[in-house]
Amino acid sequence: MNLNQITIPSLDVKKALEFYKTLGLNLIVDALPNYVRLECPDGNATFSIHKVDELPKGDGLKIYFEDDNLDNLVKNLQSKNIEFISLPEDKPWLWREAHLKDVDNNHIILFSAGKNRLNPPWRI
Repeated sequence: MNLNQITIPSLDVKKALEFYKTLGLNLIVDALPNYVRLECPDGNATFSIHKVDELPKGDGLKIYFEDDNLDNLVKNLQSKNIEFISLPEDKPWLWREAHLKDVDNNHIILFSAGKNRLNPPWRI
């Protein structure tokens, strides 16, 4: 089994699409205004956005995108006026993370974990 597709809700799919294209995802299915599918620039994962009339309540989603050159990615996105909640920081779980919100207030974590994502020192 392999997790390779995530779909998130959005009040404005076109606006969300522009945000995720700015992050570096590539559009592969265009069914605006109700649905789009993008592919990640690395690997085989796809990411889609579908129109909803109301967003889920509560904390919302946390979406992680890994990049080996996290600090450069963040600087590049800042130059495109993407605002961050927190800039790259080393975490106790051995990941380096930067946090931001998308246009629907979903929590986006850009991170670099290397071998520690699948094989942390405390792996069972």
